[in-house]
Amino acid sequence: MKRTHGKENDNMKSPSTMSPCGMVTSPSAISSEIGAAFLKSGGNAVEAAIAVALSLGVTYPHFCGLGGDAFLLIAHPGDPVLSISGIGQAAMDTARYKGSIPQRGPSSMLTTAGALSAFEQAFEYSRRQLNGQKTWQSLFDPSISLAKEGFEVSESERFWLRFRQQESASMPDVFRYFAPEGLDALASQQRVHRPALAQTLARVGRFGAKDFYHGDLAQELAAHFQAVGSPLSVTDLAQTRARVEPAIHVRYRQGTLYAHPPPTQGVTTLEIMGILNQFDLKSLKEGSADHYHLMVEAIKQAFMDRNRFVSDPEWAPVPVDQMLSDDHLKARAQSIDLGHALDWPQVFQQGDTVFVGVEDASGVSVSLLATVYYDWGSGVVLGDSGLLWHNRGAAFSLNAQHPNVLKPGKRPFHTLNPGLYLKDNGEKIIYGTQGADGQPQTLAQILTRMIDFKMLPHDALSAPRFLLGKTFSSSTESLKIEQNVGAQVLEELKAKGHLLETLTPQNPLMGHPGSIVVQENASLSGAHDPRSDGLAIRVECTPKECP
Repeated sequence: MKRTHGKENDNMKSPSTMSPCGMVTSPSAISSEIGAAFLKSGGNAVEAAIAVALSLGVTYPHFCGLGGDAFLLIAHPGDPVLSISGIGQAAMDTARYKGSIPQRGPSSMLTTAGALSAFEQAFEYSRRQLNGQKTWQSLFDPSISLAKEGFEVSESERFWLRFRQQESASMPDVFRYFAPEGLDALASQQRVHRPALAQTLARVGRFGAKDFYHGDLAQELAAHFQAVGSPLSVTDLAQTRARVEPAIHVRYRQGTLYAHPPPTQGVTTLEIMGILNQFDLKSLKEGSADHYHLMVEAIKQAFMDRNRFVSDPEWAPVPVDQMLSDDHLKARAQSIDLGHALDWPQVFQQGDTVFVGVEDASGVSVSLLATVYYDWGSGVVLGDSGLLWHNRGAAFSLNAQHPNVLKPGKRPFHTLNPGLYLKDNGEKIIYGTQGADGQPQTLAQILTRMIDFKMLPHDALSAPRFLLGKTFSSSTESLKIEQNVGAQVLEELKAKGHLLETLTPQNPLMGHPGSIVVQENASLSGAHDPRSDGLAIRVECTPKECP
């Protein structure tokens, strides 16, 4: 296996007895190693992706876990691209919510967790369509071992504990469970253990997702909900189910981009790229003020549609076809002023997540995102389960006229949107990122760099990026941009009317995208953002080892 930390796998020629067996990228080196081991032992891309996502619930608990949601795109050669959306729905008892929805604490725990349902659906697809040979239990074994035997805590986890230290009173469980001896002790600690989480993972590995949603574990979780004051019940857990649907898509250059349907903002990423498809980006210099300006303005156009339309389509229709139609994309493109920035007073959506990308030897591609919404989710760890529950319900509105208004049993608007790009010549790009509102923004930046400017994944992910509007660390509506774009670019953007705020280069607030590129000759390259603890691994094996 070829390993590189936060940089490009070099695609050097392998010995004649070895061949590429696939590739894995994730924000945790430990978790990427687990996925690579699954591919090496004959597992397929779906099995490897689930195992990686489960392990990230141990190694990156501040961003994902079984107490959150998850999404997968699966591309199996010869079949339509499939989306699996594991979104927890709102509790049936929502009468308590008046005025505002708390962002942390038990009352922010108002939606069930869909991640495990998504993994179950993906596992069944693997067995049915891909002849998957791994057992359900085997997907959990590496995570159970990590939680039992211990691992080195990531710099990302340390960063987000330090970042939220001033808010420790609003989420005491986080600091009691994840930093029991304090942040100074955690900084010097070599290994951490999470035995309570190990026991829960072992139960789900042994008894399946039915125990989490319908069985004894569901009863125990419901008792924890009641004890802390969450409106969720055992009935709510039993009604949770991931949706399996065709992916939505839009043409871009000589290929097609795929994403999840609403209530995710996958349509927003596709709309941004569809707007950019109306321009000749190759005529611009990559990283120039004109390049950044055009991307920012396309994002603004798509976000206006997102904030107006995107919600749970089971409650109100979302005009996806209209939003992605040629006429609408052209009209949005024509609304862009190439010389001046549009004022931007739009609403900011928070959220954090992890991206997992996997390509296997048979050409199956998986793009996966998992999340607990805000970093550290609700801030509530459920009793002795070791599960940190998410706060995705905080994304609902209490405005009766808003498309994302809270209703019992409704799924909330979701920022997550992993993606796939399938070129007409057979090349692929598997991609996704952490970052809430920043997800479509980051994806537009890395995709234009890889598609229009032919940059390799490491170079595209390392280049300076921007983030429009409010963020975790700033309440201003400015355009945050890494200062290594250069003084000339900053001056030209100011001249176009952008309100700028510069950030340090390689800033962790800019999201943590990852990508795998499958070239026409089937060679693989990939990377995870150097702003993360990520690792992309190209797996090589003998013909007997490859699935």
